[in-house]
Amino acid sequence: MRKAVYLILTLAALLVGSCIDSASKYNKEINEAEKIMQGNPDSAMSILDEIDPTNLKIDSLRAKYHYLIAFGHMRQNRSMIGDSLVAFAHKYYSGKDVVRDVRSGTAYAWYKFWVGDTPGAIAMLDSIVRLSNLPDSLVAPTLRIRVLLGVSEYQGETLIPLAKRLVAIEPDTFRQIEAKYMLMSAYEYAEKLDSALLLSEELIDYARSHKWGDKHFIFELEQAQILGEMGRTDKSNRVVESIFETSSPDNGAADILHLQLAMNALNSDNLSLATKELAIADSFAVKFRKEEDYTYYRSYSNLLHTMIDFKQNGKIKLMHINGLNNRQQERYNRAKASQWESERSALQQQGRALALKTESQHKTVVILVIALFALIIVVSAAWIIRQRRLRERENEERAEALQKMVDELKSTPAQMQADVHTPEALRRAMLQQLGIIKMVAETPTEQNREMLRKISSIDSDTDGELVNWKNVFELINTLYDGFYDRLQASFGDVLTPKEKQIIVLMIAGFSTKEISVITGQTTSTIYVRKSSIRKKLGIPEKKDIVTFLRQNTPD
Repeated sequence: MRKAVYLILTLAALLVGSCIDSASKYNKEINEAEKIMQGNPDSAMSILDEIDPTNLKIDSLRAKYHYLIAFGHMRQNRSMIGDSLVAFAHKYYSGKDVVRDVRSGTAYAWYKFWVGDTPGAIAMLDSIVRLSNLPDSLVAPTLRIRVLLGVSEYQGETLIPLAKRLVAIEPDTFRQIEAKYMLMSAYEYAEKLDSALLLSEELIDYARSHKWGDKHFIFELEQAQILGEMGRTDKSNRVVESIFETSSPDNGAADILHLQLAMNALNSDNLSLATKELAIADSFAVKFRKEEDYTYYRSYSNLLHTMIDFKQNGKIKLMHINGLNNRQQERYNRAKASQWESERSALQQQGRALALKTESQHKTVVILVIALFALIIVVSAAWIIRQRRLRERENEERAEALQKMVDELKSTPAQMQADVHTPEALRRAMLQQLGIIKMVAETPTEQNREMLRKISSIDSDTDGELVNWKNVFELINTLYDGFYDRLQASFGDVLTPKEKQIIVLMIAGFSTKEISVITGQTTSTIYVRKSSIRKKLGIPEKKDIVTFLRQNTPD
């Protein structure tokens, strides 16, 4: 039993140790991913993808994992539809870890943007960038996203101080140029066009001096639009023409350039030129733009077509209104389809995670059941072995006692054995008393049976029987007032020898099973012979055989 207890304790220790080892292993892997997340988010995400989040039972590990997963998706500009648990991570780190608090909060805000809650995302980012005593290196990524969302929402006055702060804290020149470009947009939306124009000149000069061809083009096009909004259409046209001079007339952005010329002509009430430029812009858009980009372009060109028609005819056609609405509806439908696809992908990932969790739990249950059965078998086997050894030890002790008594009896002189009144003769009677026979019947091992044969055959051979029936009958006569002789006198001619043996053993208190052991018969045979005894002696079924014989064998 003690071994079984040790085994249980060992299994429990192994289980606890494996849980601790697993937690330590996961913590090491997650820390490694966090260490490289800033510089190499792809490698960090590869590490995290190998971890099954259902195995993370400790809150600190779960919070760190979900924060890094969401932060990694944000860094990779991937869908965050399935990153809802970043809310748990942000709540966990709030007030505990400044760096993780800020980064998980930024990731949570970006998640809100992905699920369509842009106002909620902006409010959360505002609460983060307003925190005091944050280092610029920590607040810059959060502020960058805040300004970007402000530009997408066409914020003006609100966005200007945030964009200025971002320009001041950006760590490198390239990031500063991006921040200045967003500041220029904020000036435009606030209708501070002079400030926007000055900033565009600065951006163009920098791009020209550093030979940033693509950025140079973008900044000049932005300047042309600002000039057009200021009513300086001639200057705006010259900027567009200078772009055409440095690039081919059919460059990839020709449709946007001609669209700007059409807007300038429309603002100058030159409808024929506006119509001409818009037609050229449409032709380039059909030629160069893919389906999604073309839809985006048409959302602008249809508006210009509607305005030109209205100025020419003084009427607005339903066809143009439908065209505008259809383009917007198409963009909305595409955005919703993209969101649904992202949600479907997130649900599929969650489904796979649940399937893996269910499979893991199933395996765990199977292992636990097998371990439980194994433990039960081991404990049962240990108990059975222990009981068997105890019985064997008891049998050995009995056999030794019997052997000692046999040896003592055999060493007694013959003349002393013949004298029934000597103590030695009485010892022989005690050896052969029914208690010894009953002991063998209760524990019918081959060793005990052989010992009983030796005892029974001290005076004469047993003829292969387990006992010397003559001695047994004599003992029954002595102990039960001559019962065997009375049985023989009353029913000796009716009963068989086997039936007489059964009766004397019943008188001595032997059970059916014990009688079957002593007589060498099956229990079924004993029951049949008992029925035969009842019939031969006329014993009623409800009458006890022993009671009947004691009453019907006269002294």
